[in-house]
Amino acid sequence: MNIYIITGTSKGIGKALTEELLKDDNNCVVGVCRNSTINHKNYRHQPLDFSDIPAVEHNLQKVFLPYKDAEKLVLINNAGVLGDIGYVGEGMPNERFEFVFDVNVIVPAMLMNSFLQVYQQHPAQKLIINISSGAGKYPIDGWASYCASKAALDMLSMTIQKEQDMRGSGVKIYALAPGVVDTQMQGQIREADAERFSTVEKFRDYKASNVLAQPEDVAHKIIRFMQNTDNYSEVLQDVRNM
Repeated sequence: MNIYIITGTSKGIGKALTEELLKDDNNCVVGVCRNSTINHKNYRHQPLDFSDIPAVEHNLQKVFLPYKDAEKLVLINNAGVLGDIGYVGEGMPNERFEFVFDVNVIVPAMLMNSFLQVYQQHPAQKLIINISSGAGKYPIDGWASYCASKAALDMLSMTIQKEQDMRGSGVKIYALAPGVVDTQMQGQIREADAERFSTVEKFRDYKASNVLAQPEDVAHKIIRFMQNTDNYSEVLQDVRNM
C-alpha cells in the first residue's frame, strides 16, 4: 500500500491530486486540512487549522501513524496562502506576516520534521514534495510575505535534502513550482488593487486568455513526476517543464 499525506486536499491542486491518486486502489490518502470534501474508502481526513500552531503540534501524532506495511510513504506540503496583497510599510498589519509564514513555512517544516522522525528507519520508499512557487525566486511587488515564504520553503527543501544525503537515508525531497494554476488564489490575485500590485492586469489577462493551467492537469504531471523521481536530481523543479 502507498500512503500519501497531503495538505490542503479540500480544493485546488490538493483535491485534484487526491482524486487522481484514489483511482488506484493501492493508494491511501491522508488529507490534512480544515474541511473534508472527499468521500472515499481509501481517504482519511485529519482536520487541522494551520494558523493554529499549538493545535498542529498537539495533533501531529494523528497524522503520522505507523503504517508498518506501507511500500511508499509520501508527504505533499500543498497547502498555502497568498496573504494580504500590499506594500510593506503601507498599512500592512504585522500579524498577517505571521499568518503567511505559519501556513507556508512553519507548518510544512513541522510536518517534514515529524515525517522524518517517524519514518526515517521505515523500509518503504520515502518522498517529500513541497509545492513552491516561482514567486520564491523573483520579487513581486505587493507579495512580500508570499515571496519570502516560498523562498524559505525552497531553502528548507534543499537543506533537508542535503542532510538526508549526508545521512544516507534515501529520502528524496523536492520543491515543485506548479506555474499559474486556475485556483481560488488566482481569483484573489485578480481582485487586487493595481496601486498595491502593479502587474495585476497581467494576471487578469491570464484568465481572460484562458492560459491558466487546470488543477487536474497539474496533478497528473506531479503524479508522473513522483513515479519517475530517478530522472530528477535537482531539488527545485518546475512542473511546467515536466
